[in-house]
Amino acid sequence: MQAAFLAEDQPYGSAHARDIVGRVNALGRAMRAAGAPVIWTRQTYTAEPPLAPPEWQYDPRRPGVAAGMAALTAGSAGHGLYAGMEVAAGDLVIDKYRYGAFSCPAGALPEALERLGVSMLILTGTLTNCCVESTAREANMAGYKVIVAADATSAVTDAEHNAALMNLRINFADVRNTTQLLRMIRTLTAA
Repeated sequence: MQAAFLAEDQPYGSAHARDIVGRVNALGRAMRAAGAPVIWTRQTYTAEPPLAPPEWQYDPRRPGVAAGMAALTAGSAGHGLYAGMEVAAGDLVIDKYRYGAFSCPAGALPEALERLGVSMLILTGTLTNCCVESTAREANMAGYKVIVAADATSAVTDAEHNAALMNLRINFADVRNTTQLLRMIRTLTAA
């Protein structure tokens, strides 16, 4: 939920991503109220090994790629979380250097989840068919129970979003809407 993917003045800014902000924030509030951790990941570009992407992945000569690399560099306006996101003081913010947060060579997400004793993940964010799907697949393969919030994730097009949700639902995650998830979280909190 970085500015690079949401803000109108950023290279990947998307109205679809801005549409999910309220639902992502609602799920974050519910998780905090239940005593569960909220973890934000930021796609981060660097040319420094071992965190740098493979040389073939980003060609800055292609239209828009150099701007995207700059927007996702730590310290840039695009790298930060979008201004509309409700980030609480106790939330974790983790930089990731691969689309899937588990395959990041820095290893920050798996280490945090182990330290916190987490066994189930609810994934939100953008892009459904890239970072969300990659992270969900990796989490599933690592043994986590994975739930993807269908209406608190987004892609550039509905077709890409729906195709990713179908892949996830068939093989890697439970797919629910925000209303269902909020009800589940409230039930668990009451118990």
